[in-house]
Amino acid sequence: MTSEIIGFIGLGNMGSPMASHLARAGYRVIAFDIDAERRRQFGATFQSTVPESPADLHEATVILTMVPTGADVRQALNDGGDQSLLNRLKPGTLVIDTTSSPPASTRELGAALKERGIHLIDAPVSGGNRGARSADLVFMMGGDDQDAIERASAVLSHLGKRIFRLGPLGSGHTMKAVNNYVSAAGYIAACEAVVIGEQYGLDRTAIIDVLNVSTGRNFATETSMKRILADDFSRNFALDLFTKDLKIAADLGDTKKVNAPLTHLVHDRMKEARDAVGGHGDHTTAFPYWEKQVG
Repeated sequence: MTSEIIGFIGLGNMGSPMASHLARAGYRVIAFDIDAERRRQFGATFQSTVPESPADLHEATVILTMVPTGADVRQALNDGGDQSLLNRLKPGTLVIDTTSSPPASTRELGAALKERGIHLIDAPVSGGNRGARSADLVFMMGGDDQDAIERASAVLSHLGKRIFRLGPLGSGHTMKAVNNYVSAAGYIAACEAVVIGEQYGLDRTAIIDVLNVSTGRNFATETSMKRILADDFSRNFALDLFTKDLKIAADLGDTKKVNAPLTHLVHDRMKEARDAVGGHGDHTTAFPYWEKQVG
């Protein structure tokens, strides 16, 4: 058993298997989710306290968030006013934010927490639900305090073995944004390649097979496009979250006056699909929309 007590926030597609791995690794895990049934199930499975609000995690020495946005992280910390989790956490507590957030907001949150003696590490992930279930996630870590970085690494090592220490606070969220931009560019290119190829009589399965043994191979051709070919649009990474990350990436380039027009083109293309089909479903739901644009 470890002396760390983990307050885990977010028991969704990613968070549930992550929190379960930590509990099985010997941590005492108190898990909160806005879905009461999810937190009851977790509490029953691991014989742990079932919190009624994020503030009930105040005895934790480590808070780990796996929620959709940085705004959700702040809401979880501030919910409850004077009795909020933020106001009840002890100095020395470590907060590990595994969401995707704008780096500037992360640094602002880090400064506010530091005034209370609380350490913040940004450690967004790559690997999706499959990586969460197999404890094979990739973590992109930013932080200013070396001891906090070591503590966070010890916790995250149970969830994935590839932990990149990238620099000061906000570095992890910067890396996640540019990673998802590159991923989205490959995904959109693969979708458009299939649509174009089919207009010239090529079989879509053959297109993907050739791409996957040629220089066009990328994550989307190996995973997302295979799911599309199988008519599997089950939610793995939501379209609205993908679009949100692309906006962060485009804004990062604009802030530094980088001439990166493709960041905006990729974001706008994804946003168009999200606005047309809705953002709650998987990002693969964009493909049928783009396909139908042919007429």
